[in-house]
Amino acid sequence: MPILDIAALTLFAFCWLFYEPLLKRLGEGGNVINTDMTVIRRRWMSEMSLREVPLLDGQLLGHALNSASFFASSNLILIAAAAGVLFGGDKAWKTIEGLAVLAPASSLMFQIKLGLVLITLARGLLDFIWSIRQMNYCLAAIGATPNGAPLAVLSDYAEATGGILNPALSAFNTGVRGYYFALAAAAWLLGPIAFIVAVSGAMALLLWRQRRSRASIAVRRVRQILEQQPVIPGRHLTQDRGDQG
Repeated sequence: MPILDIAALTLFAFCWLFYEPLLKRLGEGGNVINTDMTVIRRRWMSEMSLREVPLLDGQLLGHALNSASFFASSNLILIAAAAGVLFGGDKAWKTIEGLAVLAPASSLMFQIKLGLVLITLARGLLDFIWSIRQMNYCLAAIGATPNGAPLAVLSDYAEATGGILNPALSAFNTGVRGYYFALAAAAWLLGPIAFIVAVSGAMALLLWRQRRSRASIAVRRVRQILEQQPVIPGRHLTQDRGDQG
């Protein structure tokens, strides 16, 4: 494998495998979407635990579950397409090697490049599947909310439910992020320079959206507002406590 291709592949592996730890390090100051959303989701579960009927919360999570299922299905189709070319043998290779946009490469090198795309997509699919499973766990927890329990118990329950919700939606985000890196991996078919540019561009775009986009600024403001506003029990809870007194 040429040195430039090795360098490009090394850059990809570093960005793909160490993006999450890097984001966590950057998020220690609370200035990335993922960190802010962790706080917002826990607050969501706190509000959910105090609702008389948490029907809305189940519907909201159900929408996220449908989105994850859609992405998982789309990912599976892409994997099937890439695998069909990768394992299509000489016939598939002869059909593709004549494309002018592709960088000249041997059959083995082409298989390595396409295999990287396949591996990236497969990891994203596993993230979506794990996200779907955790969302189902969270739906069960929402449905089992002990609304008549003491406020201290409801607070602990909200914290525990948030501990299910946050990993679920984080896995969903990781799966979506996989599309960025799958596109960057596909750019390797155009040559190592295109690969390096695509990886660097994907990394820069992801970090910009986490820290400098208008959405990240708005999410940060939502978190700040929520942190200034205490969680207030609904009337059904305060009335129950009054009746008991």
